[in-house]
Amino acid sequence: MIAIVDYGIGNLRSVEKALQRVGAKASVTADPAALDASQGVVLPGVGAFGDGMAQLRARHLVDPVLRQVERQKPLLGICLGMQLLFEESDEMGLHQGLGLLPGRVVRFPEGELKVPHIGWNQLRRGAPCPEMALLEGIRQGAHAYFVHSFYAAPEEPGDVLAKTDYGLEFASVVGRGRIFGAQFHPEKSQDVGLQLLSNFADMVAGEGNSPQL
Repeated sequence: MIAIVDYGIGNLRSVEKALQRVGAKASVTADPAALDASQGVVLPGVGAFGDGMAQLRARHLVDPVLRQVERQKPLLGICLGMQLLFEESDEMGLHQGLGLLPGRVVRFPEGELKVPHIGWNQLRRGAPCPEMALLEGIRQGAHAYFVHSFYAAPEEPGDVLAKTDYGLEFASVVGRGRIFGAQFHPEKSQDVGLQLLSNFADMVAGEGNSPQL
């Protein structure tokens, strides 16, 4: 079972339906015990970084998520959920994240392009690596759907699986071991998003080429 973390922020049912569409057993939950019992975790989310972390703490969901990572269960952060994987964000003050990946979350600079970044944009895959199994079957330059004003700036280039250009290059898909993040919304990205979710579900089920730590 894939646990979709309900911390009051995100398109929870859309993510659940998308996972079920690719054949995954998935359920929305705010129960720490259900998270502990899951075989994989999806951390969705929209909105502000600080609010997201505050809700995770208030619902006592931080420790269950971290325990699953320690158990090497696959974790996928989506949009805000991906940003929360990092150490900190300067969105409306300085806020600490889950600290699972080194790096910080910063705002797009003001300029000719509108902020937030909303709409379809291309994914440019990086060099082959075990974590690239998340993007198996997704062609170079495929389009995905984004809605965000902030982006993650990983410290380690090897954590970046794909980049996207919006006035600057930013990490649109990240991965290290069994920790993954997608800045775009797979549940809104049609075939590309379904393929990514299917790949993640295969890792959870042990049927895909899941990366080894």
